[in-house]
Amino acid sequence: MSWIREVTCQVKGWRAARARWRADMERFKVEQRAARKSGKWPENPGPPPTGFALLPWLLMGMGSFSNLLQGETPNPWIGGLGLFAFNSLYIYVTFRSFVKEAREARSTKVALVLMGLVTCGLALGYGGSWLYFFPLLGLATGAALRGPRVGQIGLGLTALAAAVSIFRAGWDAVNVAYGTFLSTMVTAAILSLSEAVRELRAAREELARRAVEKERLRFSRDLHDLLGHTLSVIVVKSEAARRLAPRDLDAALTQITDIESVGRQALTEIREAVTGYREGSLTTELDRARSALSAASVDPVVRQSGAPLTPQNEALLGWVVREAVTNVVRHSGATRCEITVEGVPNGQVRLTVTDDGTGTGASATGPAEGIGGTGLKGLTERLAAAGGSLRAGPSPRGGFTVTAELPLEAADLASSSVATAPREP
Repeated sequence: MSWIREVTCQVKGWRAARARWRADMERFKVEQRAARKSGKWPENPGPPPTGFALLPWLLMGMGSFSNLLQGETPNPWIGGLGLFAFNSLYIYVTFRSFVKEAREARSTKVALVLMGLVTCGLALGYGGSWLYFFPLLGLATGAALRGPRVGQIGLGLTALAAAVSIFRAGWDAVNVAYGTFLSTMVTAAILSLSEAVRELRAAREELARRAVEKERLRFSRDLHDLLGHTLSVIVVKSEAARRLAPRDLDAALTQITDIESVGRQALTEIREAVTGYREGSLTTELDRARSALSAASVDPVVRQSGAPLTPQNEALLGWVVREAVTNVVRHSGATRCEITVEGVPNGQVRLTVTDDGTGTGASATGPAEGIGGTGLKGLTERLAAAGGSLRAGPSPRGGFTVTAELPLEAADLASSSVATAPREP
């Protein structure tokens, strides 16, 4: 009884596929009507083809069915069983041909071979209208066997159809061979092209989705880095203003003026981050780092040497300076912070931010080579995408060290003789 359950499941599957096909067709018709009203042709070319698109071709076998009903076929029981077997195999193969995994399965190929044997048997036994099962066999072959070998298989099937047709009906039946070749190659070409178009459209949609995700990630990183640093500077300068107010009102007013300036600059940078036009300047970030560290009672030491950097490298290293200094101000408890930008012999530029604090950066439990915290993790991904690297961890001499390396571009290497003198605050 297991075969009955299998047949029942197959019938249910066909019914479900037919329901989906009808729903897709209805949706496609609605889109077509809307397109005609708006005058704009929809991108979606319609629902994906299914086995129902190939079922009408079974009408080519109506001549054989008519011969059975009129009693013109000898051994009608054998002919009827053969017709039933051919139609069943045809439906099985064509419906599985529109699902890639099912199309490439061994059972589909076995069913196609059995279909070929049944076709040859019926054509050799009866001839006449039964020869038109060869074009149907070619149609199922083209639907199921798409690929570089379909041409060879189509020629072989055409030769077989020609030999059987000539044997049964003479040279007048050579058109059966032509129909077999045409149905095989045209079906394979149309379905392969349709599948390629749909795969390209799916790939384009996936690329668009990834581009949106990438832009969202960029904006979230920029917003995190911008607000994290800016708010940390505002908090530090506010604390400094509160401490200075009782004894030095002018110094406190200076800190308050800096807070106003930082806030205005943050608004400008957020607007630029939203529009995607923000390009960081390493020199500007180093100046801001001095101001933030000084307000937090941390002695800043900045050294910069080596070749001029490209805008991209300056922007990336500026983000590293911003994030590292923010972590020094918020987490380290340091009294001194050294920032060094220098060229290294392997054709890279290296940025090092070292403090003498408690040995914690973005997180107190981060491993020696690990990157703790959302900001440093995001920067690690950014530098990796540009061919660089970022390391952060406790320093052997105490404190915390952040090291970023980026490859110099060809233009940078050509101008390596131009260097800025080391400078300290």
